[in-house]
Amino acid sequence: MIQSHEDGITNRMLRSLPPVTLERILPALEIFDTVQWQVLYHTDRPIEHVYFVNRGLVSFIKIMRDGRTVGIGARGIEGVINSNALITGMDKAIVEYIVQIPGTAYRIKANILRDEMARDDALREVMLKFARFGIGQLVQDAACNRLHSIKERCCRWLLTAHDSALCDTFPLTHEFLAMMLGVQRAGVSIAASSLQKAELIQNTRGRVTIRNRSGLENAACECYGVSRAQLETLFGTAQRGGINWPKQTPAFSGMRPP
Repeated sequence: MIQSHEDGITNRMLRSLPPVTLERILPALEIFDTVQWQVLYHTDRPIEHVYFVNRGLVSFIKIMRDGRTVGIGARGIEGVINSNALITGMDKAIVEYIVQIPGTAYRIKANILRDEMARDDALREVMLKFARFGIGQLVQDAACNRLHSIKERCCRWLLTAHDSALCDTFPLTHEFLAMMLGVQRAGVSIAASSLQKAELIQNTRGRVTIRNRSGLENAACECYGVSRAQLETLFGTAQRGGINWPKQTPAFSGMRPP
């Protein structure tokens, strides 16, 4: 069931903001339902909005000239999409941003968030910290793809998806995992079959159910634990109260990638 604004904010970055900062930007935040395969940004198109995932997962995809695609990374409820572009002054997306696990997201106009960052030291500091975290994730991903097995990396991505799906069963295809891992689909299918035989997951028709999370964590490479520890250091435990949630706007039209 799609989460409504009345269920509150689950995005960890928004929850980490001081109450006075969050109260001030709330009127500019719009919450909407995301649709699987929806394109939030197209390459070389203007960045008009910044997105905070509230439930679900958005992947960053590089499309080559010959049409082949490769996953660069993904963002869920831990933070914001395109923080680096906003901080560095970039006004166009450099990759495609596509919803892989549908849910909800908050969006705010990029120029409004930029103005708020200029006037609010706490907001600017949180954005800068998350931008540094994002760069660190790219480095971690590069090392992970080079040094760890397909099965270990598959477990890592399943855990990452589980964190942001906010439920045990969610849509996730072998094609997506293969793209994010930079391997052939057959390799992912073998790894998923092994995890299913071990009763860690159940995988049926493009949907995954996490059956044994602790077992999945034990089977994953070190990179998942490293990333989670960095997030805990970055955000800690959020404490909020007395917030008036923004109204929900209609869902965008789903758009399939080429």
